[in-house]
Amino acid sequence: MSETAILFKNVSRHFGEVKAVDNVELEIKDGEFFSMLGPSGSGKTTCLRMIAGFDRPTAGQIILYGDDVSNLPPYERPVNTVFQDYALFPHMSIEENIGYGLMIKGVSKPERKKRVDEMLELVQLTGFGARKPSQLSGGQRQRIALARALINHPKVLLLDEPLGALDLKLRQQMQVELKNIQREVGITFIFVTHDQEEALTMSDRIAVFSQGKIEQIGSPAEVYEHPSTPFVAGFVGTSNLVSGETAERITGSPKRFSVRPEKIHLAQAGDKVESDMFSTDGTVRDVVYLGLYTRYLVEMNGGGDLVVVEQNLKTTSMDVTKIKGQSVRLFWKKDHVSYVGG
Repeated sequence: MSETAILFKNVSRHFGEVKAVDNVELEIKDGEFFSMLGPSGSGKTTCLRMIAGFDRPTAGQIILYGDDVSNLPPYERPVNTVFQDYALFPHMSIEENIGYGLMIKGVSKPERKKRVDEMLELVQLTGFGARKPSQLSGGQRQRIALARALINHPKVLLLDEPLGALDLKLRQQMQVELKNIQREVGITFIFVTHDQEEALTMSDRIAVFSQGKIEQIGSPAEVYEHPSTPFVAGFVGTSNLVSGETAERITGSPKRFSVRPEKIHLAQAGDKVESDMFSTDGTVRDVVYLGLYTRYLVEMNGGGDLVVVEQNLKTTSMDVTKIKGQSVRLFWKKDHVSYVGG
């Protein structure tokens, strides 16, 4: 059983009447890549700042590897933070930037040099030590910021939307590199993001935040495939939410359920479906061809819409647009349905 790295015990942080974090309970294991996912103002960054010591809880305790650090200053905590804007010293070389923390601690020059070289190798920037930050790309600067944070061997690395300033292709590349670095160093990474793809790609577990509370904690697959609340179903990916009479017509129960668009299949009206399937009939109201896949908006007979996504394995844009206005049958496996509260 892994040791507990971070424990939140009924932690709240209020700013006047605003409950930025509201009675949060959370346990993060040693060595996890743990993501805090949510929209702006959901409380995720405030939680990160409280772990770092930049902010103090209004109520509750933050336990770090068995020690209550709720009121300790940042420099007394075994954590380091990587920010979105890199925060590198522009007048210093890359080597000096990475080794700055060691210099402050009085580590000897030969030892500093050895550890800086190790870090440059870890982030795949060997030979870049003499350059200045202005001579590097955004992705390279982000890796230098990572090396500087890791050189002090923190027990926990906090990452505050560190890939937000990068373009899409570089961001996707850095997601893979960041996960590989975390596996190599083996320490606890706590990653704050509003980007669901980042969280799903890298995390061992995800906490989904909304309005100062945690809506759900689980593995990427658990959170995506089995959202426990309507908010999670809507925020993590795209989901169809169906309730009331429409739900009862499909499943036999008015209980609200969610089904992901890619789980739904299109068939011709009247086609038979297997007993392990739910189905409904409707009319294709809109078709959006997106190259890799096509998104269909289907108006169900009796009211309500379902979004359907199908990969374009054999079809072209000419093929898929012909279906607009046609009657279709939609079907999906019963075990692809998640019943959500709220």
